[in-house]
Amino acid sequence: MKLCVGIDSVEHLADYRTRTYAPGEPNRHVTRMFPRRADEILRGGSLYWVIRGVIQARQKIIALEELIGDDGIRRCAVVMAPELVRTCAAQRRPFQGWRYLEPENAPADLPRARQSETTLPPELNAALAEIGVR
Repeated sequence: MKLCVGIDSVEHLADYRTRTYAPGEPNRHVTRMFPRRADEILRGGSLYWVIRGVIQARQKIIALEELIGDDGIRRCAVVMAPELVRTCAAQRRPFQGWRYLEPENAPADLPRARQSETTLPPELNAALAEIGVR
């Protein structure tokens, strides 16, 4: 899981990704820490995006690349498939960095017929996720 800072909705994230990457190009998210469980992640893992306190989408992780910045600090580029998959809403408290999400605790993908739905207002989405509805 990773907090999606500065993003207000799945649509906002999709728009940002469209403006940042060419069609079909893998998406990258650079983070300071290289994951300790890299082998597990690369066997079908996804990055789950927490938007406004609620997991709302995921992207399949296809590679983890080591980067050394101009400052000499080792970083990790999480390379993701370009497809943004909406998930059932799942409430999450604020956290720093990223957190591993065990498969049995991961929210289900929204059915294909619901993938194009407009995101509910953040407060309503959070309230529904808190009581387990959505």
